[in-house]
Amino acid sequence: MSSIRLSLLALALTATACAQAPAVAAGARKDWVVQHIRDHNHPYAASARGELDTKLATMAGGPFAFYRGTAHLFFEDMNTLPASNYASAQTGYTWIGGDAHLGNFDASRDSGGKAVFKVADFDEGYLGQYLWDLRRLAASLVLAGRDNGVSDAKIGTAIDTLVGNYVDKMADFKGNSGESSFRLSKDNTSGAVADIIAKADGKTRDKLLSKYTEVSGGARKFQALDTLVAVSAATRSGLISAMAGYVSSIAESKRYPASYYTVKDVRQKLGSGVGSLGRARYYVLIEGGSAQNSDDAILEFKQEAVSAVAVAAPGRLPASAYDSHQGLRVARTAKAQVSNADVLIGHASIGGTPFYVREKSPFQEDFDPAKLDSAGKLDTAAGYLGQALASAHALADQDYDSSVVSYSIDKQVSDVVTSKSGLKTEIRGFAFDYADQVELDWQAFVEAYNAGTALY
Repeated sequence: MSSIRLSLLALALTATACAQAPAVAAGARKDWVVQHIRDHNHPYAASARGELDTKLATMAGGPFAFYRGTAHLFFEDMNTLPASNYASAQTGYTWIGGDAHLGNFDASRDSGGKAVFKVADFDEGYLGQYLWDLRRLAASLVLAGRDNGVSDAKIGTAIDTLVGNYVDKMADFKGNSGESSFRLSKDNTSGAVADIIAKADGKTRDKLLSKYTEVSGGARKFQALDTLVAVSAATRSGLISAMAGYVSSIAESKRYPASYYTVKDVRQKLGSGVGSLGRARYYVLIEGGSAQNSDDAILEFKQEAVSAVAVAAPGRLPASAYDSHQGLRVARTAKAQVSNADVLIGHASIGGTPFYVREKSPFQEDFDPAKLDSAGKLDTAAGYLGQALASAHALADQDYDSSVVSYSIDKQVSDVVTSKSGLKTEIRGFAFDYADQVELDWQAFVEAYNAGTALY
């Protein structure tokens, strides 16, 4: 019996003694799941009921969708489940993304113009065990693989590939600065990953602008779309006022002339993401490099909150590292984990609410887990996922900011993984057992959702 099965059994036996501890059976854990989901969503109930309704309906669609919307449940469990055999105090200070799953990778052109495959979501960025990202990603392979009809045996092989490539790439980085030049591009990938890199590289700014905007009377503005809605005069004014703070959050060496950031139009963006539904998201159309309409840019302002990882590692990322501003925390994670990061990454506050700001990239292609519909496709992609995750962790250590992480994470991880096969076995066992728990939690959620239980 694997370590997580033993731990879940222990939790089940002690559930009556500790009401906060999740139990193994859906019935025993249902109240816990429902309460935590409601508590997580309730802060947005007054301002975003429609978005929360969309979120709950999406989560009801299947275990993987549910998993995407409940990173907070995952870290509640990481707070109670036993540690790995391949962890140390030092590896517990890895700058992790916190929500590693198949849907949180993409391909896009970096600031140097090269199309690359990489991690792509930083909302939960925080300091924690590298294994938490690896565990969460591996469990997502099980859930998405089952959705795609891949057998558990073949999914297990893909998890071994994921872990093996992660460990090997960390070993490659140990003792050198290889992570600073490492890229997953069309030159060193194949399969679904190579496909989305090619798609990202083939995109144009004109195509993105045509999707969301139109030119009328010589001026570009947002189209009237169901997913782009007009904002109040007060919200528009707040966004325009926040631009000065946003621009000042960008390093002076990476700022464009002030005219670049001139606001042309503003809309609220609806229906994006899963876990972040309910938080405010705005698209801001700005002038770009010239007065011509062809080089306008779209900024995305995304409301941020405390990282879910903090439940399992409270205070581990000092507030001083992000000036107690959750938008800055996310922006710093994005810049730490990606080489040649978007030069428009920054943060802002609107009415005291923190926002992460980035460009809505014209050259981005999201990674679609549904494309991994065979054992071969899943296994090939898993190798690149492991390498991309290793790259993110290795970049975000002393080489990025020694005041946050004061040593080499690639060295610490490589040293603590004394048996690659042992770590593969451990992560594989965790992934299947935790995916089974997610499926039970999803069933409990759907039962509550269909019964009309208040979930926000």
